Amino acid sequence: MAAVQNVGIVGAGAAGLTAAILLADAGVRVEILEKASEPQRVGSGITLQGNALRVFKQLGVWEQVEAKGYAFSTLGLRAPDPAGTVIAVLEDIRTGGDDLPATLGMYRPDLTAILRERALQAGAVISYGKTVTGITDDGGSVTVSTADGESATYDVLIGADGLHSAVRKAIGIDVEPVGTGMGIWRAFVERPEEVVRTDLTYGGPCFIAGYTPTGPDTIYAFLVEKAQERRHEDGPRIMADLAAAYGGPWNEIRENLDHTANINYTRFTSHIVDGPWNRGRTVIIGDAAHSCPPTVAQGAAMAVEDAAVLAELLIGADHITETLWKEFSDRRLDRARTVVQASVQLGQWMLDGVRDADVPGLMHSLSTMLKQPA
Repeated sequence: MAAVQNVGIVGAGAAGLTAAILLADAGVRVEILEKASEPQRVGSGITLQGNALRVFKQLGVWEQVEAKGYAFSTLGLRAPDPAGTVIAVLEDIRTGGDDLPATLGMYRPDLTAILRERALQAGAVISYGKTVTGITDDGGSVTVSTADGESATYDVLIGADGLHSAVRKAIGIDVEPVGTGMGIWRAFVERPEEVVRTDLTYGGPCFIAGYTPTGPDTIYAFLVEKAQERRHEDGPRIMADLAAAYGGPWNEIRENLDHTANINYTRFTSHIVDGPWNRGRTVIIGDAAHSCPPTVAQGAAMAVEDAAVLAELLIGADHITETLWKEFSDRRLDRARTVVQASVQLGQWMLDGVRDADVPGLMHSLSTMLKQPA
């Protein structure tokens, strides 16, 4: 019998839904508390590497994810010149195994919808409009209070509520995300026929100019610059100005950078809770526990890996013990820390203008680690 019979999860993103699916499949009663009033249908693209796809295969949703996304196994490098000259096309490492592509791009809301439907089919309950205001742990259970005046009690509470996690604050962990000095413009636009993989351009007016196909007709285009005050409404003009220096598919992308392009701007941040991610019977996972700039495209992958490992331990144990929490930390902390540090280091090299940085070596070491199961 699993160590838990009744689990609460705060947050209906990829981490929370992954944990919910695996626990509900094992017969555990699962309730997800989501602060939004309804399922979120707005977002941009997401890049998923093989180790994330491996988890989706475990969940039984890989075929749906593959059908909605755009899979590829090469990486293109282009020069920051008017022609967008292709410098190299590299075979990417299949970190999820040889039976899965190296990378898949897709529309983030489509991924969430697939996971949400799978969680509901497994028997999980999603309660919307639930903002956590307090957590009480009596040693044998956890009671959660929400802003609507309600409360609920669970054997274990999982905080999968993102960067600015209310659960993290409520259990007394004072680590917060900090800026890394970079900002990113993202746009969701029509796919030029030439775009069949992620292409990256280093240099020019931006640190990185890139795009990832997210479906037969769409891509996620991005421009990374020094962090600064920006307004979303200025996005079409600013992105078009920055993109003017880049050729190739960027010529067509630039034409589609208007008010319909779903453009947004965010600053890169990073953090890691360096130590146990639980306090008593409450535990945080995903962006609540660690975050990294998207320079190595591992944020979502780390989140769903966290969820899969935690669910495995909760299902496989007979009781909740300190040994269980220690095993969770032992399996996740160093792996997450390595990803965070690599992401930050890559960005810092660009900010500092380090020309002899061993980027291939860094990425090879990271990929070798990620090929190993979480």
